[in-house]
Amino acid sequence: MVILLDPEKYQLEEHKDEIPKPSITPKKRRRRFSRRTKNWIRFTVFAALSLFALRLLQGHHSVKDLDDIDSPDVHLSKTFGHTLPASPLVGKAAEELFLSIPNAKSALSASRAYATHPHLAGSTEDLDDAKVILELFQTHFGIPVSKKTPIFPAGSAESRNATLDITSSFSPRAWIDVYYPVMNTPLDRSLDILDEDGTSAWSADLVEDGDVRDREAAKYRDYVPTFHGFSYNGEAEGQLVYANYGTKEDYDELMKSGVNLRGKIAIARYGAIVRGLKIKGAQELGAVGVLMYDDPRNDGSATVQNGYKPYPEGPARNPTAVQRGSVQFISMYPGDPTTPGYPSYENTTRTEGTNVPSIPSLPISWSNAERLLEEIAASPDSRTLTGRVSTRKVKIVNHVDTKVTPIWNTMAVIPGHILQEVVVIGNHRDAWVMGAVDPTSGTVSLHEVVRGFGGLIRSGWKPARTIVFASWDAEEYGLIGSTEWGEDFADWISKYVVAYLNLDSSVGGSQWAAAGSPSLAHIIRQTAQDIRHPTKPGKTLLDAAEDVGPFEGPVDPDVLAEYQAAKNQLHTSETGIGILGSGSDFTVFLQRLGVASCDQSFAPTPSDAAYHYHSIYDSQRWQEIYGDPGFHRHVAVAKHLGLLALRIADTSLLPFNTTQYAFELDVYLDKVESVASNMLTNSTLSALRESIAGLQNASLDLDEEKITAQVNFEKYLQQVIKDHGRCRRHHNIMHRFSSWFKSFFGIQSHPKHLPLHCIHPFGATALLNKFNFGRDMKRAAKRLRKVNRKLYRFERGFISEEGIKDREWYRHLGVAPGKWLGYGATTFPALTEALTIEKNTTLAHYEAERLRTLIDKLADSLRA
Repeated sequence: MVILLDPEKYQLEEHKDEIPKPSITPKKRRRRFSRRTKNWIRFTVFAALSLFALRLLQGHHSVKDLDDIDSPDVHLSKTFGHTLPASPLVGKAAEELFLSIPNAKSALSASRAYATHPHLAGSTEDLDDAKVILELFQTHFGIPVSKKTPIFPAGSAESRNATLDITSSFSPRAWIDVYYPVMNTPLDRSLDILDEDGTSAWSADLVEDGDVRDREAAKYRDYVPTFHGFSYNGEAEGQLVYANYGTKEDYDELMKSGVNLRGKIAIARYGAIVRGLKIKGAQELGAVGVLMYDDPRNDGSATVQNGYKPYPEGPARNPTAVQRGSVQFISMYPGDPTTPGYPSYENTTRTEGTNVPSIPSLPISWSNAERLLEEIAASPDSRTLTGRVSTRKVKIVNHVDTKVTPIWNTMAVIPGHILQEVVVIGNHRDAWVMGAVDPTSGTVSLHEVVRGFGGLIRSGWKPARTIVFASWDAEEYGLIGSTEWGEDFADWISKYVVAYLNLDSSVGGSQWAAAGSPSLAHIIRQTAQDIRHPTKPGKTLLDAAEDVGPFEGPVDPDVLAEYQAAKNQLHTSETGIGILGSGSDFTVFLQRLGVASCDQSFAPTPSDAAYHYHSIYDSQRWQEIYGDPGFHRHVAVAKHLGLLALRIADTSLLPFNTTQYAFELDVYLDKVESVASNMLTNSTLSALRESIAGLQNASLDLDEEKITAQVNFEKYLQQVIKDHGRCRRHHNIMHRFSSWFKSFFGIQSHPKHLPLHCIHPFGATALLNKFNFGRDMKRAAKRLRKVNRKLYRFERGFISEEGIKDREWYRHLGVAPGKWLGYGATTFPALTEALTIEKNTTLAHYEAERLRTLIDKLADSLRA
């Protein structure tokens, strides 16, 4: 501030009212300042005015000048530039804005764009779609588009830094990572019934009819031939044996009936277990080939036998439909078979894959399967485990081209205020053909989530935690895109990722179902209660868990029993949220790295239209007529996923329920006891039960600490917000005066400048330096962060570096895909399988002790 000095006052002496007499020598006036002093004053005034004018003329600070400033205010400004509103949305206001954006019209339009062309992993169309998703992220998250598309080979400095810098950058970004797994595509295939002289008596067509009433199905009928991903390249011939689902139990039953599978070809219906394990079980018993088909019995009520027309005329199965799919042994390990446990870079060292078949296989239609089953018995008995064998032989030819193939994961990040805590949302993009259900329905729901978050960003919102979006590739071949990324950045994920929210197919039927880590079960359920039912007024999304399809009629008793058993399994938990096994991209996060995960979808029930899984008839037309007329279910899933992400990413305290998880372990142990027989001693089971009780008590104590830490932190946070609001009002006045000054003199602002309030020393962060407030606030924040760390690291506590016997890639001792299930979950897997599969008492006791030690260690970490 410049201080102006008053002129020196002279007082007249005596006779001040009289006119003084003239003097020959006038009185000399005293000089106030020396010339040097005057010059110094002039310079000081000029400098002060210049600085003040410069401040007015700029009114902003350059982005470049803020790179080294560590302030939440700066971080916010660097993300959103000078368009910050006065009050960014938070809490309920943010939720309401998000929920207002996803809509059926947009979802339908997105589906018609994504689901009307093939996009097989590694294809040109797949790359095109990866770029489309990249553009979606850039558009809605306000990411500048560079001249060169950000596509980075995995392992390159650009690819590594794109992920590793997530926890240190302040602006939204998007890019594409390229991995190089080994995959295969079909060359030629054939299937024949042979006469005694070896000539063909009948040949299967091995194609779907491509009915012209379904435009895309007809157009792309032969685009992706019917084959199995990772199927063995070769030929085989042998007598045909019916193997039901091809489960271990089915093969055991055949062996008991006296059937020798050596040299035979098994024919099995899809269902019950993952495809690859049907082949694994057969090849281990000496079979030379496997055929698989979709049986109408599994379609529930909507069958031709019940009077329904086949698709595209009606809801029943098109008899020529064929289910493609991977035959990788996913319960051994997922991802690139040649790089187990490490990422598939272009020039990486590769191994011989041990999770793929060594005998050929083919997927076939029901019409072809029906003809083949006649060779076993000309009656319905051909579809029972009678042990009958065909008289004539069958020949399989399956030639495939196996090679290193590029795939593309499209990634995006929205930085949060807490850069070191990350929520990942993922959906796979690739399909066997068009995939209107699998995975495009999920891609459409994710599309709506992206639009919703884009709306929040434009309003000035910024999440508390960083959010990463992932469009995975090559999931259909064996969860490759997500697995390779997870193996590539395992340490980073273990350190920073608090939750993974997966979406595969979001709509394929009428009944909503969700599965996830028990610590997420409550927040999944509560969020579903806050989403309106897609079609029934007055009900919620959670109510849709009891919805059924519109088609009536008798259902195969065994199929109905299997469906009911699966429903009953959900009710073993009070939350109604299922347990995750495998079969989608959450696998690497949960089963290998210990990240709390979840998944959801509208799935088919026995009274829904037959779903043509991995067929050309998984099409846009089928989806619009039978899957989700009106596309309201797509939107409901989008709203639930987005709201769930908001509630995890945008709250001070993570909404994880470790106590629910700890008590769920009692149910897991009950299952062990039910199969233990006399193989485990009472003392062993009691010790394990006691350790679980200790974990439960430790978690209950953590619940009390959660409440205290949150209340304490938010008390100080409200004071910060109050103080920050005052400072913003002060700077708004300065900004308006600055704008008037520049307007008056015709001066324009620099486009890259940021508002002064973003770095002003009297901003919100300056409150931390006032008296003891800063120390108290930091202590409260540190306490809350410690609680949050315990919450998200709870899942990590079940990870054992030793892994599960014979499939060490899986490290989670709490839950894993069953060794002979693939998709289905087995709780306490190492212990359970020591009892049920290995039937090894010594191993069972070892696994019980290993599990007990892990649980005790986890309890200690909660108490620390």
